[in-house]
Amino acid sequence: MPQAAPAQSEPLREGEVSSAREVSGETDIDTIRREGLTGRQLRMARRVAQKNGLAPTSDFDAVRLLRTNGIDPFQRSNMLELVVPQAGGEARDGGPGDVLAGLPAQTGGAGAHGRVQLPQTVPAGRNKLPSTELSPSDRRQREISEIQRDITRRRRRKGGLLLIRLAFFVFLPAFAAGYYFYNIATPMYATDSQFMLIQSEGGGGASPFGNILPTQFANSQDSIATQAYLQSKDAMLRLNDDEGFKDHFSSEEIDPIQRLTDDPTNEEAYKVYKKNVKIGYDPTEGVIRMEVIAADPKLSEEFSRSLLTYAEERVNNLSKQKREDGMRDAAGAYETAQTKRRDSQERLIRMQVDNGIDPEAQIIALRSQITTYEGLLIEKELELAALLDNIRPNKAKVDGASGDVRRLKVQLDKLNDKLNSATQGENSLAQRAVEMQLAQADLAAADMVLQSAQTAMDQARTEASRQVRYLTVAVEPVAPQEPTYPRKFENTILAFLVFAGIYLMLSLTASILREQVTS
Repeated sequence: MPQAAPAQSEPLREGEVSSAREVSGETDIDTIRREGLTGRQLRMARRVAQKNGLAPTSDFDAVRLLRTNGIDPFQRSNMLELVVPQAGGEARDGGPGDVLAGLPAQTGGAGAHGRVQLPQTVPAGRNKLPSTELSPSDRRQREISEIQRDITRRRRRKGGLLLIRLAFFVFLPAFAAGYYFYNIATPMYATDSQFMLIQSEGGGGASPFGNILPTQFANSQDSIATQAYLQSKDAMLRLNDDEGFKDHFSSEEIDPIQRLTDDPTNEEAYKVYKKNVKIGYDPTEGVIRMEVIAADPKLSEEFSRSLLTYAEERVNNLSKQKREDGMRDAAGAYETAQTKRRDSQERLIRMQVDNGIDPEAQIIALRSQITTYEGLLIEKELELAALLDNIRPNKAKVDGASGDVRRLKVQLDKLNDKLNSATQGENSLAQRAVEMQLAQADLAAADMVLQSAQTAMDQARTEASRQVRYLTVAVEPVAPQEPTYPRKFENTILAFLVFAGIYLMLSLTASILREQVTS
């Protein structure tokens, strides 16, 4: 019979082909690697696998084989079975060499006790104790650990020293300051007040609207001058004389830090005065704010009111000298003008009384008479000439006209002589008339000067009224019922921040200097 044709064989595959069992084993080993087992656990697993007759290729394969056979390599009973009894009847938990040496070998046949022994992993004749030498990776890890522990120790030591320095230079002083503010410091009471300086814009008594014109704030120079005065030693001395400033701050009721000595000097008292009398000027509002601090609220109010009184007096005296000088000059000029006018008027009246009549009027009258007689003389002469022009003039009329002309000439001569005598000589009417005119001119000039002096007097009075400063109290001082100072919490926090800032500055300075020296 013909043989059947052989079946067509599948094409051969090139390369290494792993079975599904091998692939599964590798996957399990990768899973075991990711479990993070320690070296000691892996060595124990290999020993248990060898004890149970398994042939693992690696420690991780030993764990896989044991789990495949249903054996827990980390069970306590399996670990205890690794303890091998020795010749003396004693048992000890040996190292890897001891365990492997005591296990039965797979290829050596029956041993002394009839058990199969595994091959020796440690050459015979050598020390079978575990080696004390470390691998390079373990040595490096150990050195890194020692460096980290050293760094940690140094950081802890430096942290402790830092805490000690902070406690000594920051926390302890801050605690002392807080203890002082909360338990020792004397409560202080502050009285607040506000006032402003104003000046009048009115024209004084010379203007009918002087009393209704508005006022405005005084200039900043006056306010600054008032502020400077209230903060001066002069005001402190006056307050001490009136209210006993030194005695109050020298009393035993005040704590030693804020207290003055028994017999303080003016400089010591002035330092305390500047600390407890705070004055500020606001140029935008024109208001001066004053805060007076004392251990007694009533005394604080009294101090504040006394200082307001001093300020008002000082404000009134700021322009007093200028106003007095202006008014004195204007009043002197006015009195001089009045005296000159009075003298001129008395001289004119005296001349009028001495002359009896007005010389000028008398001269005018004489000149008027002369002019009248001259006109009459001309008329009579013309009439006489008309009569003489006749062939046979009337003698009686000619004689009458000639007599009139002769009489008029005689009268004119008398009048001219009288006029000449009145206009010539030291005591003539003309001289007296000139003197009268001069006296009248002097009187008119004196009137003008007096009027100018009166105007200057009114202007000086107006200016003096405008320069007057008024102190207006906007906020009256009221005695407080609760202490204002010390601000315990705020002052404690401020003291802590100050000490911390000082310490930080000193630390940075020392670090910079140390770096500069060691570089």
